[in-house]
Amino acid sequence: MSSGQNRFVIMLGFPVLVERVTDMTDSTFVEADPKSLGLDPKRLNQIKPAMQAYIDDQRVPNIVTLVARKGQIALLNAQGYMDLDSKKSVTTDSLFRMYSNTKPIAGVATCILYERGILTPDDPVSKFLPEFADITVQKPNEPLLTEKPKRPITIRDLLTNTTGFYSPQNIPNFFRQQYRETLENSGWITPKDSEKTKPSPRDRVRALAQLPLASHPGERFVYHIGYPVLTEVLTAASGQNMQDFFHENIFEPLQMLSSSFYVNSEHADRFTTCYVPQEYDGKIALAVADKPETSEKTLGTGEYCVGGSTGGILTTAQDYGRFGQMLLNGGHLDGNQIISRKTVAMMIGNHTGDMLIPMTGPGFHWGLGVAMYHGRDRYPLIRSVGTYGWGGAAGTTYFADPTEELMGVCLTQVLNAGAMPNNSYQEEFQRLVYQSLA
Repeated sequence: MSSGQNRFVIMLGFPVLVERVTDMTDSTFVEADPKSLGLDPKRLNQIKPAMQAYIDDQRVPNIVTLVARKGQIALLNAQGYMDLDSKKSVTTDSLFRMYSNTKPIAGVATCILYERGILTPDDPVSKFLPEFADITVQKPNEPLLTEKPKRPITIRDLLTNTTGFYSPQNIPNFFRQQYRETLENSGWITPKDSEKTKPSPRDRVRALAQLPLASHPGERFVYHIGYPVLTEVLTAASGQNMQDFFHENIFEPLQMLSSSFYVNSEHADRFTTCYVPQEYDGKIALAVADKPETSEKTLGTGEYCVGGSTGGILTTAQDYGRFGQMLLNGGHLDGNQIISRKTVAMMIGNHTGDMLIPMTGPGFHWGLGVAMYHGRDRYPLIRSVGTYGWGGAAGTTYFADPTEELMGVCLTQVLNAGAMPNNSYQEEFQRLVYQSLA
């Protein structure tokens, strides 16, 4: 997720973008008059000029926004450019790299397997990945010594970012030096030998299992590292790769017809360029980070990571809105039940207690793939207690408010978007959505 995390995510052979073949005429998730949904049209329309200001100042290349209430779309708007060089206009059908906005979908995938009796959140990871049976933990104040963990790493730990592992990017020097070879061989940090073949995701996870934990499982929130492991757990538990599983169990039932991990080159005209802030002559400007024609998303050379590594899924605002509406509906959309209402409640509940969530600050706890606002120890904000959602590294964000039956999706493609000065489009979008409530 981008900086400021509180701003508020059966095909065979080579993965391709699914064509629009399903009849969506019976869908309930359609555009409707905002006034009929309890939204003030004039206030709602303030979103477009507010977002345009960020585009005009070149803080972002584009913004696609979706606002839904009571199960219908009140606003769906696309502004800016898919590519700044070509000046090709972005559309509501444009494809975005969702990165960690894939995590809520991973939570649902886990819940599907839970309802089928294949796993539970409290199952040890070693049930599906035996190499995690013998993990150790660094002793406090004695980093070169290890001890047995108080309990195994569980699937819940993977989903809540409480595995106990260091994030590879934040390993202390003594630890990095001690295990550098292991980390390089596993691909978690850049190897000295650039010609070295990148190991498979499964091999990376095996290598990770050999490293001591920084803390006992369930005691500390450290973002993201559990999700590459979760990918391998879900693959082992389901017997499918995540491309096939997501399509068969989530994308196709929800008619998320533009969603996939990869896109075929013939569909690159819908695929946006991704940017990153860089400093030029003392000024920060957007530089190209990933072009559609050379992207691993087009070439099919990345990984099926359910946590957002290598870009996570590709999707549109409307497709992601369909996913979000399913959760707001209690696990169903247009007659398709993905998970039960009770399981949705479990997913968006508090699974981290009073643990500090550094990425959100006070006022939030973590569920199974989402953060939820509880409001304690934080100045009151406009969102309702119980609002949940998350975001992605390229500036995407999503929130859902069950109390107001309200949802917002805001997409752009800027890695580390918070590095651009005054780039508060996510907060402004959410504020304007709430201010439009009649």
